[in-house]
Amino acid sequence: MVDHVLFVCHANLCRSPMAEYLARRLLADRSVLVSSAGTDAMDGMAMHPYALEIAAENGADPTVFASRTLRPEHLADATLVLTATRRQRSVCTALAPGALHRTFTLRQFGRLAAAAETPAEPAGDPLRAAIVAAANARGRLQPAAPDADDLRDPIGGTATDFRRCAEEIERSLRPLAALIGATG
Repeated sequence: MVDHVLFVCHANLCRSPMAEYLARRLLADRSVLVSSAGTDAMDGMAMHPYALEIAAENGADPTVFASRTLRPEHLADATLVLTATRRQRSVCTALAPGALHRTFTLRQFGRLAAAAETPAEPAGDPLRAAIVAAANARGRLQPAAPDADDLRDPIGGTATDFRRCAEEIERSLRPLAALIGATG
């Protein structure tokens, strides 16, 4: 069984596709499937041109990308769901209540993964072990300000705004990649 990380944003044109392609690069040495969807997406749309440029710079071929509307089965199939905002996290857990304990905002999970203790024994399933370790770190951290969990939408912004967003995504993904490496 292959582990699956699902990234969710609003339209599946900017944040979640950039996260998808950045995660593919960061998790390239792991057998982890990475995909994305949008809570309010229209199926089949091309990625925003600035997001496409960033994905291409990271070695991906984003021209094959097509947006997709989030469906309950996407959430059911995902080992870990990472959303751009708290609102999208709420939408995901309303669509698939069973996904509650494996659904986080991307920034929230990055903080938890950075604070997580590596399990004493190697796990047979590194992504699931990373999720448990990050969830266990929740009790050791002070609550974050509400806006600390939301990833600002760069839509309508400049190429620089998209680059800042991509940098924030990568900062949030690095602890996940490190924790998966440490647990497996």
